[in-house]
Parts: sequence; structure tokens; C-alpha cells
Amino acid sequence: MENYNSLITKQKSFFRTETTKDVLYRLDALQKLRNAIKNNEKVLMDALREDLNKSEFDAYTSEIGFVLEELRFTIKHLRSWIKPKRVKTPITHIGSSSFILLEPYGVSLIMAPWNYPFQLAIAPLIGAIAAGNCAVIKPSELTPKTSEVLGTLIRDLFPEEYITVVQGGVETSQALLNEKFDYIFFTGSVPVGKVIMEAAAKNLTPVTLELGGKSPCIVHKDANIKLAAKRIAWGKFTNAGQTCIAPDYLYVHKSIKDQFLQQFKEVTIELYGQQPLNNKNFTRIVSERHFQRLCSFLDNGEKFMGGGSNQEKLTIEPTVLTNVTWNDPIMQDEIFGPILPVLEYAELPEVLVGIHRHPKPLALYIFTENNAVQQEVLNSVSFGGGCVNDTVYHFVSPYLPFGGVGNSGIGAYHGKGNFDTFSHQKSVLKQTTLFDIPFRYPNVKNGLKKIKLFMK
Repeated sequence: MENYNSLITKQKSFFRTETTKDVLYRLDALQKLRNAIKNNEKVLMDALREDLNKSEFDAYTSEIGFVLEELRFTIKHLRSWIKPKRVKTPITHIGSSSFILLEPYGVSLIMAPWNYPFQLAIAPLIGAIAAGNCAVIKPSELTPKTSEVLGTLIRDLFPEEYITVVQGGVETSQALLNEKFDYIFFTGSVPVGKVIMEAAAKNLTPVTLELGGKSPCIVHKDANIKLAAKRIAWGKFTNAGQTCIAPDYLYVHKSIKDQFLQQFKEVTIELYGQQPLNNKNFTRIVSERHFQRLCSFLDNGEKFMGGGSNQEKLTIEPTVLTNVTWNDPIMQDEIFGPILPVLEYAELPEVLVGIHRHPKPLALYIFTENNAVQQEVLNSVSFGGGCVNDTVYHFVSPYLPFGGVGNSGIGAYHGKGNFDTFSHQKSVLKQTTLFDIPFRYPNVKNGLKKIKLFMK
């Protein structure tokens, strides 16, 4: 197991030079990164095609375009974000002023997953750079071509002591976790997230964990069925369902279930064709192991649509399963594939009880025109983030911090939230020397009586 101590030491030494705290240095790094991504757009698309068979449309919209917009937004607002924030001072502190300084943590470890191998490595890096940190990126070994391109891009842009990419498998991740970082940002599964947190606890290292879970989608009886079907199909089957915030399972009101499912079938054909296994732009499953895991779910419940697969291409048709129960294997853990189990309900409390029996999800989606129903669901269920009458779209807004709660994660990022995640809030009180406040001292006559006038 390789020792990365010298690399971390080198980055910590560079960080202590204060270079990365210079706002011009940060802006220059962000602009260099943005230009390089634009110049390597075709190379990145080819890599994503080779690793996951992503189409150019999917590669740009969900990976490249996303980070370019995040970079544009960050560059535009960074100067205002880094300014010290003046805050009020209580009367007990008369003569003083209070402010909050935002400072970088130091050397950050960013551990990226395979489902969006470029976006989920670069998006947190933007926050790390903006906040003034150094960074080590560990991309996924399951998407080797994209990881290779990422490594080359970063190596050509930045010195190793500032930002670097470390390639490797589980052993590499473990070796990195043995080092003392100042911050760890991890995106991945819940089980691995627990390992990351345990390793971080040994050094009391702060963490952001972007995990997952079973994200519910509810279609109420008054939903716009056609739009709901299209938006759910898009959110579920994009990237072949390998999206942490994809609708994991569907609760449909029984009065509209048949109508909805028929509409859902039609829009899925519109999106991916009559024979999606022959669609050259349909994303494949990342590995043989994940493919076999997903195929084991195909006999749960009853197939309403789909169910076909191609082992050679590692592809699975967009599939809908009905007559599924919470006891079926597919309902035990996050699916992370193009298979959508459907449950029906008669009254909304049935849905809420079902959701509450399981860990807090990363996302939740509710389709209804009824504001009271919307509010009941939003107020009753704890989840990371979500949409009313849409799916997944909240993820791409720089004004909405993205993250989980409970089992689905710790912390949030995107937009200013990205900068905040990699910044420590340092509180400072600046006291006057023109006069003193005597009653705080224990030797003052009637000091306690005077203090009680203010502190009560």
C-alpha cells in the first residue's frame, strides 16, 4: 500500500505559503480550469462514451455543461463571497465590532464516484479552489478512461503541490484515508460513506458525504399525468438510472395508476425508442457485477414494460415492475439502474407511513396540483432536496444547496454552498482600547448586580 505522506506534506507546505488564499490566484485557477474543459470537450465526450456509452447530449448536459456553468457562476460571485461579513454586536460588548472571516481548511481529499465521473470530481474541486484550498482528487477506477483524461487535464494545469489526481482502486483509497487531510469530500454509497466517516473520525477531519438511498416519487390523483410521466421517465432513465437522485420507486394513486402507466410507457418509447437495447446512445451499466445485481431484480413483482437485457453490452431496458411489495429484494436498497418498481396507494397517509419506515432519502418528488398535499408531504418527510412536479432538476440550480440528511449524507454544495462547504467560518471580535467595561471583572463593587441588568 503506497504511502502518500510526502504528497500531503508537499501540499500542506504549499498551502502555508498563503498563495492559494489570493483571490486573483483562485480566479485564475478557476478560469484556467474552465478554458481547459472547453478545449478538451471532445476528449471528455469520447472518454465518457468509452466508459459508460454516454451520448454527446448526455455527456455535455450532465457532466461538461454542468461544471462549466458552476465555474461561470463561481467566478462571477467569488469576490463578494470572500469578503468579511460584518455581524451585529450585543450591548454587553459596547465599543467592539464583530465579523466573520472565511478561510480555507487546507488540503482537501475529493473522492469521486463512477456514475458521473467527471462532474462529481470537478464540481467539488471548484468549491475547494474557490475557498482557497489545495486538493487531492481520487477518481473512480471503474471509469478508467475518464479518470485518465481527468488526471492529464489537472496535471497540465496545476502543480502537484496545489492540485493533483491520484489513480487506483480500493487500496489507493485506503492509503489516502490513512493520511491526515484537513477536509474530506466523498460521493458514493452509504456503506462506503460509513468507512470514510470512520477513517475521518480518527483525525477528527470534517467531512461532506454525498450518499444516496431510496428516493420516493409520488404521483397523486390530481397530477398532470402526461407531464408527470415524461419528467419521471427522464429523471429515472437518464444515465441508465445510475443517478443518486433518480426516482428509486413510485407511489401512484390507484385511481390513475393504469392511465399513468400507459402514458409512462408511451413517453419512454418516445425518449429511447421501441428497442432501447439497440439504441446506440443508451448508457450502459458500469460493470458486470452491477449488471448482474440489477438483473437479479427483474423477476420481482410483475413486468409491466421492459425487462430485456444484453450482457455483452451491459445494457438493461427501461423497466417498470408492478405488484411489488416492501418485502421484495428490489425494495431493500437503492436500485441505481433503469428499473422502476411501482406501488399503489389509496390515501396519502399510506405513502407517508411507507416512507417513514425507511432511512431518510436523498431526494423526494411529489406530483400534484394541490398545494395542501404538497405542503403535507414537504413538511412530513425529511429528505435532502427534491422537486414538486418535476424530478432531478433541483440538482442543477446554483442557488439551491445540494446534499443529503441522515443516511443520505452530511453537508451540501453547489453554487455558494460549494464555497461554504470548503470554508471555515472564523469568528472575530475586535475590541476598543479607548475605554474598558469594568463590571465584567470579579473585583468590581456590585458587579453581579450590574451584569444582571444586561444578562437576564
